Order: sequence, then C-alpha cells, then structure tokens
Amino acid sequence: MRRLTPAALAITGAVALAGCGGSGSSAPELAVSSAYMPQPVTGEMAAGFLKIANKGGTKDELTSVTSSAAGSVTVHETVGQSMREVSSLDVPAHGQLVFKSGGNHLMFEKLKGKPEQGTKVTVELHFAKSRPITIEMPVKSATYNPATGH
Repeated sequence: MRRLTPAALAITGAVALAGCGGSGSSAPELAVSSAYMPQPVTGEMAAGFLKIANKGGTKDELTSVTSSAAGSVTVHETVGQSMREVSSLDVPAHGQLVFKSGGNHLMFEKLKGKPEQGTKVTVELHFAKSRPITIEMPVKSATYNPATGH
C-alpha cells in the first residue's frame, strides 16, 4: 500500500476544496461600493450612483430598486447620448455593474422630502438570483466628484 506524502495530501486537499464555495463558486457573490446621491436641486427627483461587484462565477441581474425616500426608483442605462429606463441590468460574473454620472444611473422620483447633503438615503437593491441588499447612500454635494472625493 502506498502512502501519500504530506505535500501530496496538501495538493489533494486543495484540489478537493477548489470545487467548494469561496471566490471560485458558481453562485453570484455581490458587494456594493461607492454609493452616493448628489444633493438634488429640486425636491422632485434625484439621481443615484454606485458599483455592484460580482466575485462569483455566475451573472446576476439587478431587477429593481426601492427606497422609502421616493415614490419610485427606476434604473436607467445610457448608451451614447441616449438614456432609457430598463427593467434590469446584468451584473456579470467576475465583473461589475457601474452606475456613474453620464452613464447608468438610478432615478429617485416622487421624493418624499428633499435629501440634504450629509444625510443618508436607505436603498434596497433587488436581484434575479441573490437576496436583496440594503445600503445607506450618502447624500453628497450637487457637484461631488467621486474621482477626487470633493
């Protein structure tokens, strides 16, 4: 009977674990970052921006967004100079969905009060496969630039 060396056992264990969970898993693994809302000029509507990263091996879809701060929140994509409301956007496997000024964005409509700089707006993101994610979106100045932090 052959015995496995400690090195062979370690390699065998690593290969066995590679198929289990972790960042190599096939399920979506979502995380949200860089969320903010520029302080709206009027009390009627506002925009929202964020990044949704997916470390998993399966794509997911952002299907809707809700917030108690607004009557409705819609998802918009921007292609070239054209903006349109969409029912969902893909969060690619091992990739990210980015919402930024001049690109994809959230529109908060029928605001229940004008969000003020320094406050936070609670937002719930809903997905096709993953559980909802609740975030606190800080309200920044109307001229906030995430690249500079000002």
